[in-house]
Amino acid sequence: MSQKGVQTHAWPLRLAHWTMAVAVLVMIGSGWRIYNAEPILPFRFPLFATLGGDVEAALARHGDPGVASAIAWHFAGMWLLGAAFGLFLLYGLFSGHFRRDYLPLTPRAFVRDFTDALRFRLEHRLGVYNAVQKAFYWGVLLALLVVILSGVAIWKPVQTYPLETLFGGFQGARTVHFLAMTAIVGFLAVHLALVALVPRTLVSMITGRSGPSPEPEGEAP
Repeated sequence: MSQKGVQTHAWPLRLAHWTMAVAVLVMIGSGWRIYNAEPILPFRFPLFATLGGDVEAALARHGDPGVASAIAWHFAGMWLLGAAFGLFLLYGLFSGHFRRDYLPLTPRAFVRDFTDALRFRLEHRLGVYNAVQKAFYWGVLLALLVVILSGVAIWKPVQTYPLETLFGGFQGARTVHFLAMTAIVGFLAVHLALVALVPRTLVSMITGRSGPSPEPEGEAP
């Protein structure tokens, strides 16, 4: 269990975290290549940031700019993400991780901590999640759920017609899928920036445990 000054992560949580990280990166890269073939907005992603193989080779073999390969990668990432997300949810619910670390969360606490963060006065304590972190984690969990459900609606629009209808039809599901992906990319950018600022959090996610930095010699504890 995490406590002030110490951060711990059990192996199921770490397994789910790193598996989802790999799956999300695969799905973003391949999804951007698929998006480029039929953009929703008036822009395309640079090819170096997409996944789908060499464009010229794909055109020679399949007659498309790597979309077939990108779809194969996307499906592989989808199954991996679904399995890891399910493991994360089950562990979070039955181990008490969600209740213990992500709750309580109130609008007042979020506004207070968000204001402190904007002023660079928000203190980070290992083992304790502030209200901004809690809100971001709930937000990315919701975005992951939406990206999975909207992806299924795009993949099987006939078999999952009620789900497709929920998202406003096939094109609506594509738009929701893109927006959820954008939210996940935004979360990743903030998440990586915070890890760079507090690298000890990365240690705990790799080894399972991280404590406070040792005090310099001669300094009172």
